[in-house]
Amino acid sequence: MSDRPGDTDAIDYSAVFQALPGMVALLTPDLVYADVNEEFLRMAGRRREELVGRYLFDVFPDNPNDPAATGMRNLAASLRRVLETGERDSMALQRYDVEAPDRPGEWEERYWSPCNAPILGADGKVELLVHRVEEVTELIRARGGPSADRNRVLEAELYTRARELQEVNERLRRAHARDREVALTLQEAMLPAGRQTLHHRAAVRYRPAVGTLNVCGDWYDLVDLVGGHRVGVSVGDVVGHGLAAAGVMGQLRSALSAASRVAEGPAEALDVLGRYAHVVDGAESATAVTTFIDLDHGTLTYSSAGHPPPMLVHPDGRVECLDKATDPPLDAFPDPMPRVQAATTFTSGATLALYTDGLVERRREDIDTGLARLADSLARHREDDPETLADAVLLELLPPGGATDDTALVIVRL
Repeated sequence: MSDRPGDTDAIDYSAVFQALPGMVALLTPDLVYADVNEEFLRMAGRRREELVGRYLFDVFPDNPNDPAATGMRNLAASLRRVLETGERDSMALQRYDVEAPDRPGEWEERYWSPCNAPILGADGKVELLVHRVEEVTELIRARGGPSADRNRVLEAELYTRARELQEVNERLRRAHARDREVALTLQEAMLPAGRQTLHHRAAVRYRPAVGTLNVCGDWYDLVDLVGGHRVGVSVGDVVGHGLAAAGVMGQLRSALSAASRVAEGPAEALDVLGRYAHVVDGAESATAVTTFIDLDHGTLTYSSAGHPPPMLVHPDGRVECLDKATDPPLDAFPDPMPRVQAATTFTSGATLALYTDGLVERRREDIDTGLARLADSLARHREDDPETLADAVLLELLPPGGATDDTALVIVRL
């Protein structure tokens, strides 16, 4: 281990944690104290053995003498949000009375300014919670001089406004959560059931964006085609969020599904969809890619309307990027133009992957980097069954804690 200044291998992070200014505690996802720093022990008036290994609200319950106490409920809600979203949550000023350590049954009026943050593991899940608290009791109680009455008024106003802000934020969260739940339910209801020819050889995944209360318009579809052993596989992306985007997604998916059953090829199907998109409010800049797979002849025909290219992984590990037939998004031109399509061949055991941009796009990163990352992951896991392969790709490509955009993924073993 190096002792050079600035070498992180030489830093004693346990000592750093204990020396942190302010009250800091580490909690498990079950809200059990894993560790606390010295300042936490001093300000809480507790010994380490009274905290570590114990459930948070067994140590600090609400004041039983105050029926209006909400400190425990508010803190629990904040910690749940961090666990569910993987994002930091700063709380409004709280009154949270604490039982006097040396006077059981006596409760002290205390005011706190808490902030809770996640520590993510390699799998992107929350492993620990950082619970940081600033006690502001003395500030709230501050008195003195001729301005004492005015100070008390300002302090009361500050506390009242902070509580009102927290209540408004909580109502907004509940409203957005309901919108998200309805949109997800609608989205799941409109996505295809597993009754197609490729059902047992296909894996589909949909991951809503993390850190947002809205659902986007990503979709996928698998449909049996007329004539021979033929299947259509598509994915698409609607710009926007929430119920509106989910509704547009449902209209476009259904339209493409119907068009694919009667079209001569994927270009004609997207041409029909583009004409339809012109009369659908909210379909502006929507993208889609569709593939027609002929399992009897080992051919795959595809066409893209502004969408990231599918990947075809051959049994020998060669990855073919299907980018030879890419046109602008569905609603790009006032007068829809005939779209292009291209074809390729495959042998038994090849793997086809279709996806939306949430899987490969990252801020401040070239899209080619994300495409190369996807191709590498598909090639390395090509011998896995479709379900296992889909899970592996999502684990390797989505950032810890999840993506900031929705992600749809379809894996088909040909």
